[in-house]
Amino acid sequence: MNRHWQTTRFELDVSSPLVMGIVNITPDSFSTALNINEASRLALTRLSIELAQSQLAAGADILDLGAESTRPGAQALDEDIEWARLAPVLEEVLRWGHPISVDTYKPGIMKRALEMGVDIINDVMAARLPGALEVLRAARCGLCLMHMHGTPQTMQVCPMQGSVIPQVQAFLSERIQACEGQGIALSRLMLDPGIGFGKTTEQNFELLAHQGHLHVRGLPLMVGWSRKSSLGSVTGLEVDERLIPSVAAAVLAMERGAQVQRVHDVAETLAARAVWLAQRREDHAHSGELKSKP
Repeated sequence: MNRHWQTTRFELDVSSPLVMGIVNITPDSFSTALNINEASRLALTRLSIELAQSQLAAGADILDLGAESTRPGAQALDEDIEWARLAPVLEEVLRWGHPISVDTYKPGIMKRALEMGVDIINDVMAARLPGALEVLRAARCGLCLMHMHGTPQTMQVCPMQGSVIPQVQAFLSERIQACEGQGIALSRLMLDPGIGFGKTTEQNFELLAHQGHLHVRGLPLMVGWSRKSSLGSVTGLEVDERLIPSVAAAVLAMERGAQVQRVHDVAETLAARAVWLAQRREDHAHSGELKSKP
């Protein structure tokens, strides 16, 4: 199992779970009503930078910035609009000396972000768009390859059929091979099974139950259970009420070997991680004592 993730500026130790704090640079991510005008763009930039600051203050190991929603039913965003939202926030956060990820699937956005020096590209399309692999080949960034069935517009209208594990394994294996074919080192790759991206509630929990089988080629795994609709399905809670289910799912994912948790609620996830790590240390110490006894 790979224990380090090579990114542009950092070699990240993933032998212990890391927490990636979500920074969505989208108007609907904030309670403030933002219209499409210059004042609203400035407000969106300010609010997004403040959110990034609060995620780091809470202890996030990585920031993940995304300027286009990929939630079910979301419409694709014009590249110029996406970049207009993203660029001023990136310009600020890259000064802070912390690992910065950009959540995008568009090669043009990748290229611009990488030229600014971002560390990670988090691609929900797993570098399938024409030109993406070529852009990534020329960079030194980390890359997260995510499985998505369909597109954000169709994925929950026509979710996957059948057993999800072999399908996700086959997809991730093919995308790894595509990256290798372009000379992208395995040390740069992270895998994401795509919780909620074209899967039923049952399939998402199947992915969690058998998560250990998703480390294709021994690569580390990132998961994003935070506030997902499957948690609402099993609890009856609305999206803004899913803190406890999100943290519970994150702990279960850690227990099953996920190296990175992508979350909205950083402080609460880190508190749960601290408890999990303390118990794991005690388990290992106790196991060592038992082995040493005659």
